[in-house]
Amino acid sequence: MRLDLISFDLDGTLVDTASEIAEAANRTLESLGLARRATSEITNLIGLGTHELISKLLDRNVRRQDAFTAMDEHYAAVTATSAVPYPRCHETLERVRATGVRMACVTNKELRHAIRLLGAFDLTGYFDLVIGGDSLAEKKPHASVLSSVARVLDAAVERSAHVGDSSIDVAAARNSGMAAWAVSYGYNAGVPIAAARPDRIFDELSEVADLMLTANDA
Repeated sequence: MRLDLISFDLDGTLVDTASEIAEAANRTLESLGLARRATSEITNLIGLGTHELISKLLDRNVRRQDAFTAMDEHYAAVTATSAVPYPRCHETLERVRATGVRMACVTNKELRHAIRLLGAFDLTGYFDLVIGGDSLAEKKPHASVLSSVARVLDAAVERSAHVGDSSIDVAAARNSGMAAWAVSYGYNAGVPIAAARPDRIFDELSEVADLMLTANDA
């Protein structure tokens, strides 16, 4: 089926950001007098945004707003210092764009952090729209998020797909009526993405472009 729109998650889908998110979280914990945590523990919390992530690492005696402010500052300082786009990321986005479909990046990361990360790797220009976790009243997996993206970009949800690495992304796509596509190499709280039963699983990002080129040439 020819698609009108394809949206991509960011962390764990387009860019491997786990190490620098963990470093920002650990710097935040240290600034609050708390012990650092293992990178693997923090990686398993990626998916709902940096504020939700740091909240899960705090004890009840810490003021949440202080932690959020510190996390924002530390993450801004480490953005793009250790993150790397996944193999053939730019090539994949270029090939998908060549099919003529609209493209969006839809992440639960706060928009200011998403824009900074995309810009650092020259990825911003591929997307007609970038949505962060604080861009709308709700965030993924709420049905309104991807539905809003489709509406803004004048695309039918039944002719759209969302690509992500987590059960949150699969649920977001299903809730909106889009096809739920997933990559196998992301985070997903350490659980194989197959457990979320997406419509398609890609072992490499470039396979998304391969499918798109086949479908839109049909």
